[in-house]
Amino acid sequence: MMLSRLKPAVGPGASTPGKEPMKKKKVPKLDDFLDARDYTGAITLLEFSRNSGKGNEETNMWIAYCAFHLGDYKRAMEEYERMTARDGCHPDVWSFLACCYFLLGMYGEADKAAQRANSSPKSRLVNRLEFHLSHKFNDENRLMSYHQNLQDVFEDQLSLASIHYLRSHYQEAIDIYKRILLDNRDFLALNVYVALCYYKLDYYDVSQEVLAVYLQQYPDSAIALNLKACNHFRLYNGKAAEAELKALQEMSSPSFTFARDLIKHNMAVFRGGEGALQVLPPLIDVIPEARLNLVIYYLKQDDVSEAYNLIKDLEPTTPQEYILKGVVNASIGQEQGSREHLKIAQQYFQLVGGSASECDTIPGRQCMSSCFFLLKQFEDVLIYLNSIKSYFYNDDLFNFNYMQAKAAVGNYKEAEEVALLVQSDKIKSDYTYLSWLARCYIMNRKSRLAWELYLKMETSAESFSLLQLIANDCYKMGQFYYAAKAFDVLERLDPNPEYWEGKRGACVGVFQLIIAGQEQREYLREVINMLRNTSNPQVEYIIRTMKKWAKENLVPVP
Repeated sequence: MMLSRLKPAVGPGASTPGKEPMKKKKVPKLDDFLDARDYTGAITLLEFSRNSGKGNEETNMWIAYCAFHLGDYKRAMEEYERMTARDGCHPDVWSFLACCYFLLGMYGEADKAAQRANSSPKSRLVNRLEFHLSHKFNDENRLMSYHQNLQDVFEDQLSLASIHYLRSHYQEAIDIYKRILLDNRDFLALNVYVALCYYKLDYYDVSQEVLAVYLQQYPDSAIALNLKACNHFRLYNGKAAEAELKALQEMSSPSFTFARDLIKHNMAVFRGGEGALQVLPPLIDVIPEARLNLVIYYLKQDDVSEAYNLIKDLEPTTPQEYILKGVVNASIGQEQGSREHLKIAQQYFQLVGGSASECDTIPGRQCMSSCFFLLKQFEDVLIYLNSIKSYFYNDDLFNFNYMQAKAAVGNYKEAEEVALLVQSDKIKSDYTYLSWLARCYIMNRKSRLAWELYLKMETSAESFSLLQLIANDCYKMGQFYYAAKAFDVLERLDPNPEYWEGKRGACVGVFQLIIAGQEQREYLREVINMLRNTSNPQVEYIIRTMKKWAKENLVPVP
């Protein structure tokens, strides 16, 4: 129903009393959408034009362009494929199609399309694309061939910087970006790239400062805000990072659609793996880090076999991939007692820690310490751990490993201090932690504390092993009272003649210390009771000797 038809006609120039004349809304133009980076709006306008019969080849090119910039490479690919099917297709369209294939991970198809584009004089775009494809194909000779064709123009230099970044040569990439920025201050997006390099170099504060330059101009940038969130995650915690991404979601930014998968992925990471099994598996072939973070999730859940299945066929190309393959192989090697897996892990750690790009980074030094740890060269382990300990004062895993290395070289006093910094209940209930802490207590002449660790454990194979450790270490250190108690329990659990011999020696040792005034006399009563738990002809002779001394020294015994 058209309401205006029910109103009386109004003559030209007349106006309705009490109302301003209606202003005619301006129809947005394509350039307006493109200037605002609103590619969704631009596509809507272009499709309306095409569907109304006003479209032409230029319209199709713009639709593909907008889809590409939205990150919808599949849609852009389909548009370009339709164009290439027509006669007289311009070689540039093949170039653009090759770029779509490349970003969809279809490197073989990208290479073929690039060759079709090269039927014309070789374009710089195609050379850059072939440069990147050579990196993907891991073809060093081909890479250098296209490298030589790069010119001193900023597009080619940016491409070179990106290859440096992909090869973990972050400082070289930064140098190129800064050189370009000196002459082109308005290339604000380069600040994001520089910030990303600093992030990769673990300079999170510097990354934030550089990133702020871009965010002042484009506060709704999904990529920049996501990087800011990642910096917060490293500098503070997951909650601080999550707050940054929530702010981005609330903006409903046009660029949010482009980065939706990335943000979904990072949210799972920031939340400590919450929802990881729902979020990460579908993203494995979309975001490279998704596979790695899913592996990390499985490792945290102690599901080593799933972690191994997910990463065993991955050919590592970045330090992070080498490190993770090393960690998984070390975990499965320790779980299965496989020397082969441990050797592979040691080699991966050595590759990263010994590389020129990583040797002076924190992860690089951690890798070298892990390599020497697996080789049981603990003096070398400590060289690397000592150099980075200030960064990990409250890190439970670091302190767990640091404690083991300290104890392994006989520095039990410091090992005990580091062990007591651990807060994680999971680590504190781990047998490896308990056994090393018990040994530290004994070596620091605090056997009572080691005995209390055993008393808190439930009966199991691990508690039996800890009992053996306490019995033998206490005996070795001349702390015979707790050695006797441990051997007494061991003998009752397993009537092995060796346990009787250990108990007999420990009980006599306690008696000697009591005589020398170095141990409490009250312990003699307990020692006699422990001896009576054994049905051995030697028992009566030993007890008779102890009772005789007790009577002469007025020590009450049963």
